Amino acid sequence: MSSLKASIVRACVSSCILLLASCASVYGDPNTVKLNAQLTGMQEVPANPSMGKGTLEASFNKETQELTWTVTYSGLSGPAVAGHFHGPAAAGANAGVALGFKGPLDTPIKGSAMLSAEQAKDLLAGKWYVNLHTKVSPGGEVRGQVLPTAQRSAY
Repeated sequence: MSSLKASIVRACVSSCILLLASCASVYGDPNTVKLNAQLTGMQEVPANPSMGKGTLEASFNKETQELTWTVTYSGLSGPAVAGHFHGPAAAGANAGVALGFKGPLDTPIKGSAMLSAEQAKDLLAGKWYVNLHTKVSPGGEVRGQVLPTAQRSAY
């Protein structure tokens, strides 16, 4: 094979590899579910006028049952004194603690945990919420329902 043909073959193979890699990054691992939540005082039950807000970005691996998360927040009435995933509960309803945050509660709160089959089922059904508690609002200052991130449709 001439060096020109070999160069063309290498370029084609490289292009194919890059194309496949970009498809994987766009559509992601089919075993990983991305989740998010927007935390506000208005989502608390009962609602409160907190100026605090926050976000949850999480991923759940259906194969390993591992949930990983990052919660960021600002504007709370004081330091977060507790933080949890609660469930099972739909938006507008309260539930007990399903999974507590460990370690410092300074923003960002990062963590991971292995879930039971029942916890995973409730999480993926949108029946978990994140709640941050403060001294002023011990029942919860900001809350957000955990839902799967909108998936891109393939066309």
